Amino acid sequence: MPDIIQLLPNSVANQIAAGEVIQRPASVVKELVENAIDAGASHIKINLKDAGRTLIQISDNGCGMSDTDARMAFERHATSKIKAANDLFAIRTMGFRGEALASIAAIADVELYTKQHDQEIGTFIHINGSNVLKQEPTSCASGTNFMVKNLFFNVPARRKFLKSNAAELKHIIHEIQRVALANPDIAFSMINNKQPVYELGQDNIRKRIVALFGKHSIQKLIPVNTDTTLVKITGYIGQPKHARKTFGEQFFFVNKRFMRHSFFHKAVVQAYEKILPPDSIPSYFLFFEVDPENIDINIHPTKTEIKFEDESAIWQMIKATVRESLGKHNVIPSIDFDQAGSFDIPVAPKSSDDIRPPEIEIDPTYNPFEKEVVFTGTNPFNQTPKKTPKAQYWEKLYQDFTQKEHEEDEFPEEEEELLSQELEPATHHEIQHEETYSGKTFFQFKGKYILTPVKSGLMVIDQKRAHERILFENFMSVIDSNEIVSQKQLFPHTFDLNAADAQLLNSVLNDLRALGFDISNFGNNSFIIHGTPGMLDNSSPQSVVESLLEDIKSSADNLQEKAREKIAASLAKASAISYGYVMKEEEVNQLIDQLFACSTPNFSPTGKQVLTIMPIEHFEKLLK
Repeated sequence: MPDIIQLLPNSVANQIAAGEVIQRPASVVKELVENAIDAGASHIKINLKDAGRTLIQISDNGCGMSDTDARMAFERHATSKIKAANDLFAIRTMGFRGEALASIAAIADVELYTKQHDQEIGTFIHINGSNVLKQEPTSCASGTNFMVKNLFFNVPARRKFLKSNAAELKHIIHEIQRVALANPDIAFSMINNKQPVYELGQDNIRKRIVALFGKHSIQKLIPVNTDTTLVKITGYIGQPKHARKTFGEQFFFVNKRFMRHSFFHKAVVQAYEKILPPDSIPSYFLFFEVDPENIDINIHPTKTEIKFEDESAIWQMIKATVRESLGKHNVIPSIDFDQAGSFDIPVAPKSSDDIRPPEIEIDPTYNPFEKEVVFTGTNPFNQTPKKTPKAQYWEKLYQDFTQKEHEEDEFPEEEEELLSQELEPATHHEIQHEETYSGKTFFQFKGKYILTPVKSGLMVIDQKRAHERILFENFMSVIDSNEIVSQKQLFPHTFDLNAADAQLLNSVLNDLRALGFDISNFGNNSFIIHGTPGMLDNSSPQSVVESLLEDIKSSADNLQEKAREKIAASLAKASAISYGYVMKEEEVNQLIDQLFACSTPNFSPTGKQVLTIMPIEHFEKLLK
């Protein structure tokens, strides 16, 4: 039998390695920007076309490479960061594996221009699918300029499963945020399709956070600073009232390297215990400085997973540090039981002779059933009461109560027929027959549920989900009829978003206009709201838009499929009345009427149950 095991060619091995190292255009941006940082660059420019599908250009003013190093950089496991195995335990650079450039060159068309600062002539290299097409001297600026074109051109399956341009750009923005936060002393500029996304100068950490996440973030930052022999923790955390429902502003950095660590995330969340709104995630930007010998970075090719030698001790330090910062800025209540050294404030003693009980004057002749006392003037105790005629026909005051009691015990014959069925479980057809609107009492409970008695028991309606269903069907009817009714704002509202949210809003602007929103891009991640849907009754259109973006980000579905239906569902969820809102009787009646006029009143647009009926047997069982 002949030998069948053979050594794979380098081009095939590089494509296999690229499956782990290069997953999407954001991976290329990450690797090339990290190489620019290791080269000592002070200004890095990122130029994209079609969110990196067509072109990714990274240029820097770093040290550059010689002609030999430029060619060697594209070989597998060729690196300038480490030379021996012991160097893995003293890594201070961003890269060290020597796989990124070889993987990128295997699945794209790559052009490299590089020149060292002390040289007059640079080097140009052109590689296509691991094949070196050209290498020659050239005239270029000092530093390095990478141009990656047609990513995954020779791996059609990978290119086919790339997301939309908006989704891929969002991933690239997240990678830039991570690198820019860790290196505030480096200037970054990012352009996509000739439109500027970021223009970041050399700043401190606080200004870099504000530049990345908007001016509103400066008010919610709380500084953190702790220095121990094991780890030094610095950075900022967010105030609990500004916590959001989705991830996006949670960052851990170890020696200027971004990492994901669910164990440390729990420490931060527990530090916010009992002061965080339900289902909310606090913002944090925490930087750890640890001895490289006490961590292991070489776990995954993306280098975002890091193991610590003493994770439990660092966990306790993170929790204590966050709680201490919250306490210093009066975010959490604190009680000081240590009274040593406190001042006793003297209180002047009062003589017991000066204390007299209050004098009370009463009218012993007052009889509420015989006469009504009407006082005139300012002092009711120093005037003579007027006598009015005795109240007549007082029995009529109680006629309405006795009449209502009889009405509640009597049902019309038609109503008896409608309420004759047992609803367990309740269906749409049964609920329409079960519910009657005349003579019924609706009771709002805890600002969350609406209770109403029915023949078979007690109907419980979730007011927020019911409103979501009503708004969703209204929005869908507007979309189907193409009748856009927009209510103009008396004063247009301007608001700012971070780059990721701004790109997401741009991708759904046309669908929002179809629903009645009149929103225009003001530039520099700012937007102006000129009008809102006529059916939408909300005093803060900005909060509706921000809640809509949060819901879209938390959705795992692809927005391109049934986009308008999903946006209508997200908009209904963002615009619906919130829990805790006390409704008037007219509002409750209108909500119930509109709910049972819907085609599917049982479930919200997201598939959650809107109402249920608790049968009488359930109460009898509880009370035995």
